[in-house]
Amino acid sequence: MQDGLLPAQDRAHLIASAQKSPVGTQLAVKLIAFNDFHGNLEAAGRNPGVARLATVIDDLRAENPLHAVVSAGDLIGASPLLSALFHDEPTIEAMNRIGLDFNAVGNHEFDDGREELLRMQRGGNHPTDPNTGLGLADDLKDGRFAGADFAFLAANVVDTASGQTLFPAFQIREFLGQKVAFIGMTLEGTPTIVSPSGVAGLAFKDEADTANALIGALRAQGVHAVVVLIHEGGVTTGGANSCEGVSGPIVDIVGRLHGEVDLVVSGHTHRAYNCLLANRDGRPVRVTSAGSFGGMVTDIDLTLDTRSRDVIAVSADNRAIPNDDTVAQSPALTPLLANYTALADGPRKRVIGKITATLTRASTAAGESALGDVIADAQLAATDDAGLGGAQIAFMNPGGIRADLPYSAPGKTDGDVTYGEAFTVQPFGNSLVTLTLTGAQVHALLEQQFTGCTVGYPADAPPAGQPFNRILQVSGGFSYAWQEKGTPCDNVDPASIRLNGAPLDPAGAYRVTVNSFMADGGDQLYVLRAGTERLGGAQDLDALEAYFTANPAGVAPGPQDRIQLAP
Repeated sequence: MQDGLLPAQDRAHLIASAQKSPVGTQLAVKLIAFNDFHGNLEAAGRNPGVARLATVIDDLRAENPLHAVVSAGDLIGASPLLSALFHDEPTIEAMNRIGLDFNAVGNHEFDDGREELLRMQRGGNHPTDPNTGLGLADDLKDGRFAGADFAFLAANVVDTASGQTLFPAFQIREFLGQKVAFIGMTLEGTPTIVSPSGVAGLAFKDEADTANALIGALRAQGVHAVVVLIHEGGVTTGGANSCEGVSGPIVDIVGRLHGEVDLVVSGHTHRAYNCLLANRDGRPVRVTSAGSFGGMVTDIDLTLDTRSRDVIAVSADNRAIPNDDTVAQSPALTPLLANYTALADGPRKRVIGKITATLTRASTAAGESALGDVIADAQLAATDDAGLGGAQIAFMNPGGIRADLPYSAPGKTDGDVTYGEAFTVQPFGNSLVTLTLTGAQVHALLEQQFTGCTVGYPADAPPAGQPFNRILQVSGGFSYAWQEKGTPCDNVDPASIRLNGAPLDPAGAYRVTVNSFMADGGDQLYVLRAGTERLGGAQDLDALEAYFTANPAGVAPGPQDRIQLAP
């Protein structure tokens, strides 16, 4: 395979010459890629909505009859209410209408566990919720949710009991007799960022090793053109079509890939980039990502040599999709949107409280946000009268806070908070868990915000993931100071940990509230698994609504003074 940054005129010439004769020496194939859609069906803010995404995909498809539409994961999960209220069935139905071909599983596809993910592929109504199977007749099968017409791919997700992959490792698509393989994978570290119970019995294998191990089988089937769809990525310092300052796990993964891999479509980081990264042979491989939420697609052209059956050129262009009338909304999608909008409008427009100003996720240098403070306070208020003396401290993981709460927005009175807005902030449906930790375990929990502190890790814990700070949001009355030193379990000053002004006693017992994701060891906060005297509570969103009800004059932004950077 060869690759390079092709000038526009050379790219056009290659495509034109390849299309002149389907049985000539070259063949042009178009791929249309996106990633991290997260159920963003409606146009909102900078998000163009699925109906405009469909129009752009149709326009690109029209440029070449030889094409495939692919996604690099997190198609569903952490979705806004219009999709999540119906267990993401609307997003699957929308993607069926768009004509998606392949989706590599992402970590958020596992938010509700393997069985629910399998239902997304196979169909059938949700086993416990009647609010499913409400799509239009064209989207149903025997009156039930029909499942995905496209294929989920999961080459590196293996059922430990059977030794089989959860979904097919790859699929092969023929274009006028020329075979192209699509390998789909998620990040190896998925078990460290989803609820462990949701991936129980599944093993997540090394991404590069998994792809490389498939090359022999693909060659045996006469396949020499290989595309990897992977839900893992990187970050850059440049624009959507640049690769300046690229870093992150994708660099190492590509650097270990077999030379037969011709293209890598990536995701997970919600960043847009268009890179050439060296593989294990030092040869450049095109690596792309289209940001998130359907705001961009990657227009990719593969040129195949029909004699060698290999890819001889790859070019790509990240195209932003504006949320305005310059892009029409596809008539194939608007009836689906209208159907679910009508079903969802009642609950999502319901006003649940008031705020005095926008509550944002923007954090201080120490990692504390105004909205994080409010959510932690709401969870403490919901459990401070629970059994065994009630909760004294609440912690909230920042990854569970998915949006700001706006003071002003179309269709509502300034300061009102609607159920739909609150759901967008906390879409996971976690329940609250109050448990007992010692002061020493609370210290260990704070240290586990920084990868590498394995105090309290169970024997079956997966390997620690890439270092990243996930600063927990804390309730009022609790405070501490931290400074990352690069040394495991040595980033939080024990003397700074205080509850209502008093130092935490390492041997003392404290009642702590967290959500069920955290209580299960999510985000590698495994010390929480050791918490005793567990007591289940309300859902997180119900706790937030109750907090608004208890403060009818309006909830102000949190003070952001509970977490400090140590001098």
